[in-house]
Amino acid sequence: MSVLPATTSRPDRARRERPAPERRKVQCRRIDGSVIDEVVLDPQIFGLAPNAALLHQVVTSQLAAARSGTQSTRTRAEVSGGGSKPFRQKGTGRARQGSIRAPQWTGGGVALGPKPRSYRQRTPKKMTRLALHCALSDRAAEARVALVEDWAFEEPKTRDARSALEVLGIGGRVLVVLGPDDGIADRSFANLQHVQCTQLAELSAYDVVRCDWVVFTVATLPGESELLATGPEIEEEAGSRLEEAAGSRVDNVDEDEGSGR
Repeated sequence: MSVLPATTSRPDRARRERPAPERRKVQCRRIDGSVIDEVVLDPQIFGLAPNAALLHQVVTSQLAAARSGTQSTRTRAEVSGGGSKPFRQKGTGRARQGSIRAPQWTGGGVALGPKPRSYRQRTPKKMTRLALHCALSDRAAEARVALVEDWAFEEPKTRDARSALEVLGIGGRVLVVLGPDDGIADRSFANLQHVQCTQLAELSAYDVVRCDWVVFTVATLPGESELLATGPEIEEEAGSRLEEAAGSRVDNVDEDEGSGR
């Protein structure tokens, strides 16, 4: 009896080893530009090696889902007229015709035209989440992730929002991730054309990819952050602030689960 050799995977189909996540740092600052502390971002969210193919597939599916798909044309059965034969079958020297609403006639129906449809593509949740992490990791690798303590605006003012971004050194197209209690900040950034505001629960890979900067607050920073030692007093104050923000995130999740959302 012959013994079959053990099956081995082809070299081009072997599983590729991905590099270990990197630990990237970001300074936590106030809106006046003063540095409070330095935070190590979650490596599983901000330290991955971007997967371009995965990003392309997920962003394409998100753009496809945003299409309305309401374009429509009328077929020969939907246009009016054409109830009788335009001329007799034989004897005219012309090609035989059965209706003036055929596609080759002016004013006739459209053959194989678009009809209302859904362009939505099915994308697994794990792929969508990984694509978001890859996009955030790409921005973090380029030092394009900013962390603000909070948007302490007393009232909605576009001037204050513009001044805060200038002091923080943030330019280009900016994505500001807000929390449920940042209504004043949302109204302050509303009139700035280069700024897009979104909630943390609505953050998508496409929003991150199309913007130059991503700005989080302590309350909306995803993942588990690690505070670096920048002095005993500052560390204690910032550590308590991060713990309060983490607790508020857990409370919001519990409230959403309790309400069935």
